[in-house]
Amino acid sequence: MTFIRPNFRHPEHHTNEIGYSIKNYEGALSTLCAGCGHDSISAAIIKSCFDLNLEPHKIAKISGIGCSSKTPTYFLGKAHGFNSVHGRMPSVTTGANMANKDLLYIGVSGDGDTASIGMGQFAHVVRRNLNMVYIVMNNGCYGLTKGQDSATTDKGSAGKKGIPSVFDSIDLCQLALQLGAGMVARSFSGDKKQLIPLIKAAIKHPGFAFIDVVSPCVTFNNTPTSTKGYEWVRDHLEATDTIDFIPAKTEITIDYPEGASRRVQLHDGSELLLHKNSADYDLSSRKEAMNRIESVKEQQKILTGLIYHNQQELDTHGRINTVDKPLNELSQQELCPGSTVLDVLNQSMR
Repeated sequence: MTFIRPNFRHPEHHTNEIGYSIKNYEGALSTLCAGCGHDSISAAIIKSCFDLNLEPHKIAKISGIGCSSKTPTYFLGKAHGFNSVHGRMPSVTTGANMANKDLLYIGVSGDGDTASIGMGQFAHVVRRNLNMVYIVMNNGCYGLTKGQDSATTDKGSAGKKGIPSVFDSIDLCQLALQLGAGMVARSFSGDKKQLIPLIKAAIKHPGFAFIDVVSPCVTFNNTPTSTKGYEWVRDHLEATDTIDFIPAKTEITIDYPEGASRRVQLHDGSELLLHKNSADYDLSSRKEAMNRIESVKEQQKILTGLIYHNQQELDTHGRINTVDKPLNELSQQELCPGSTVLDVLNQSMR
């Protein structure tokens, strides 16, 4: 048995529009438990970046501490990376983004890293609308420290130790909505058909995009009594709709009635099946998104899919009116234009 990933790829292996194969987006071999949902999320990130024809060296992947925060090692091996301390991924990402806004920032965190020690940092990176993709790999337990309940463990849910949680859980999607996130979604690590389009949409969203991914822990939280185990999640999912992501090319338009389905041919010749709900809610309404989460929760189900989307808000750079050129590319003359410019600035404030 070997733990070395083979370098061989078939000569006719598919490449994307910029000539990269899927290998260019992979990382090291995973050391997580066999069957861990986090590896499926890593695979979805790899596939999304491959399909979007992104150059790995123009991506920065940043994480905190936990099983989830190990995963950037397993994808985008040629991207920039920074593994920060527990709960501090948002501030590190903010600093990097302020210095170089031209990179795509993918932040990876866990339910403990975000909903406990990192809660304060999470709150402020959301309200500032930092242009980044924030993915929470949510398994409802502390996998690195023997499976204790986390802040997202549902009340009454019991993991491997069999003791039901006595506390109400924190719903990170509801929190992201309240704090002003421009895109909010939830998915399941075992549903790649839903997860991959959501990651693609998050990458293209101009601002803070949040995805909460329920990712069962196969070691400590994969029991019938756990609401974040494979069995319970598969039996209690309710999706907002069947979705897909279409890259920006010549616009494809279609008009069809509510409650109907239509097939649309895409630019690559493939077909997309669309279904329009007859009584859905307005994705641009925070109030309706919150109500939908609550109504589904009352049915003892998990709402997945795109929950809220609003592209109208300015990101952090737009709000504080930073210069167009990334700060790390500014010259000494641009950073320190001299005392004359300073005198003019001071005079304008008198």
